[in-house]
Amino acid sequence: MDTLLQALDNWQSFTALVVGDFMLDQLLHGDAERLAPDAPVPVLQIRSEVSSPGGAANLCMDLEALQASVIAVGVTGEDSAGHTLRAQLKDANINPAGLVTDPTRPTTVKRSYVGLAQHRHPQKMFRADFESRAPISETVAASILAQIRAHIQAADIVCIEDYNKGVCTPELCRAIIDIAQEHSVPVLVDPARIESYTKYHGATAITPNRTEAEVATGKVFDNGDTLSQSREMADTLASQVGGCVVLTLDRMGALVRDESGTFTHVPTVARQVYDVTGAGDMFLAGLAAARANKLSWEDSVRFANAAAGLEVEVFGTRPIPLNKVHASLLAISGRVSTKVRSVDEAAELAHQVQSRGGTVVFTNGCFDILHAGHVWLLDKAKAEGDLLIVATNTDEKVRQYKGPTRPVNALEQRLRVLCGLAAVDAVVVFPHDTPMETIGRIKPDVLVKGDEYTEGEIPGAAFVISNGGRVVRIPMLEGESTTAVLKAMGDERWKTATTRDDRDRFIRDTSR
Repeated sequence: MDTLLQALDNWQSFTALVVGDFMLDQLLHGDAERLAPDAPVPVLQIRSEVSSPGGAANLCMDLEALQASVIAVGVTGEDSAGHTLRAQLKDANINPAGLVTDPTRPTTVKRSYVGLAQHRHPQKMFRADFESRAPISETVAASILAQIRAHIQAADIVCIEDYNKGVCTPELCRAIIDIAQEHSVPVLVDPARIESYTKYHGATAITPNRTEAEVATGKVFDNGDTLSQSREMADTLASQVGGCVVLTLDRMGALVRDESGTFTHVPTVARQVYDVTGAGDMFLAGLAAARANKLSWEDSVRFANAAAGLEVEVFGTRPIPLNKVHASLLAISGRVSTKVRSVDEAAELAHQVQSRGGTVVFTNGCFDILHAGHVWLLDKAKAEGDLLIVATNTDEKVRQYKGPTRPVNALEQRLRVLCGLAAVDAVVVFPHDTPMETIGRIKPDVLVKGDEYTEGEIPGAAFVISNGGRVVRIPMLEGESTTAVLKAMGDERWKTATTRDDRDRFIRDTSR
């Protein structure tokens, strides 16, 4: 775990090439509170319709959330669903240049009908699929391979997402793997539910789940020793593929059989499962991201387990951002308290307090070198309401703002210190330039900052005020500042700040 957490503190962005079955997911939400008068079936009164990238496109979204630059390679039809899918990928900063248009086949659409009782507790009632499973033509396959060759040199990793919809033919898979091997780019495969994995031969790793492994090996899990049976299945699959096998075992975590034939069981933390949709995509994204950051198979699977575990706690597919996975792993390791929350969790906590008539207070900062002035501000902030949520920056953003020598204390240490303060009820990590998005989701009643800022300089101030809240500027505690601490420590920038402008700039850069 130490190596994994250290890697997260020094996380590197990467480029992923995603190949596979691209789909558009459609969710039709409605109220299901009565039966039809002419048949014993529920009536769904449609209230809203939303669409989102699905299949391999959802994998692209998951990878982007883990700080990947993603290039999508696959097939869409010449139809409105295809146009919508491309637009949504582009809006999510995913490069759709590798998507080939095939006018002879429709864009795969998964339309789910979601019923609510008393406007809550969404449940899928059924799903309608619009698709073709016919193998793609040689012409389309050639176009896909041309896109692979055009982008392979930029890729750190290739992910094949095979839903057995006709795109990932044996010939195409083998050609993609050959091209990747020529450029020393690893290939990870989320396999289809098929009877043989020989078409993935040469892949760096495959990630079947229990059911997929049973189909591909002809073996069945019984009530015996699951790990022993998993090892036997993994051996069979490795003989077909030749690479690493990562067999996911839901609540039991995953079993890794590496290239040397060594087995490692990586357990996971039990989760409250709400919806398993998208968990496989999130697992593959996590595995790819960790491997692109040079982590071992064991640590990569540990990271992927955490990402997929968070995915099953939400309804539908939702990309899990890196900072949320990081916070989860810190909590699992015991290095931070349960005060560390995802933004969604903090927003729900805020809603619960507000629904009882309570007041939610929000403040943010780097909190790199915590001193008495910070504690003063946080105590004063807590006095403004019932729940104090503190947002802090990622290490990457601290470096961006304050220079390559910062932060002095990495995120893990900063979270531990903040969580140890009695005034602080919850801590969230935000990866953006400002906390605007976080504030918009939490919707606090009171926004607190130090009085060195004017109200117009405080991100989110206008939003909070427009929602009926207020902004409070806390006077700085005299003689207590990061500047004073760094000066006492002999910070070289202070020593070399010979002019008033230099000193003012130093104070401005280090006192926030």
